[in-house]
Amino acid sequence: MPRCRVIVLNGGSSSGKSGIARCLQAVLPGAWLTFGVDSVDAAMPASLRDGEGGLRIGADGTVTVGPEYRRLSDAWRHGVAAMVRAGARVVLDEVFLDGADGQKRWLHALDGLDVLWVAVRCDPDTAAGRETARGDRVPGMARGQADSVHLGVRYDVEVDSAAAESMACALLIAEQHALRG
Repeated sequence: MPRCRVIVLNGGSSSGKSGIARCLQAVLPGAWLTFGVDSVDAAMPASLRDGEGGLRIGADGTVTVGPEYRRLSDAWRHGVAAMVRAGARVVLDEVFLDGADGQKRWLHALDGLDVLWVAVRCDPDTAAGRETARGDRVPGMARGQADSVHLGVRYDVEVDSAAAESMACALLIAEQHALRG
């Protein structure tokens, strides 16, 4: 089995991570599962999606995470890591709302595993345009997260989803994955 069985895509809202993740499933050898911030959000009870102790999205698109949501997210991260340890290959579509601290939480859960850390960069104007086109996001979220999610995060590879299509980004990531053995 390949040494690197986890690829973490970190980028702001509407940066193109989900499209890149789907393309990676098509170009990487073997079967890869995709999970991420949308997966854990969908699994949360409604009371934590916009309530006390949960995830709050302000009118300007700012996102805050409450303690109960954080606790369950941490448990979910360790569950994903257990799947990898059991033999699954996983692409994670993530938004490190608090930059380096978000990466530290994943580093803790994925301790001992070989991980390919990928920055999915997208200029704020392009991300905001995608956000508007999608129509399912609070305006301001993409622009606010475009740079902040990368603060203090260490990466193995960076892609620019505003300058390249999802498949081109996926092929660059797959090339880096192959180099890892």
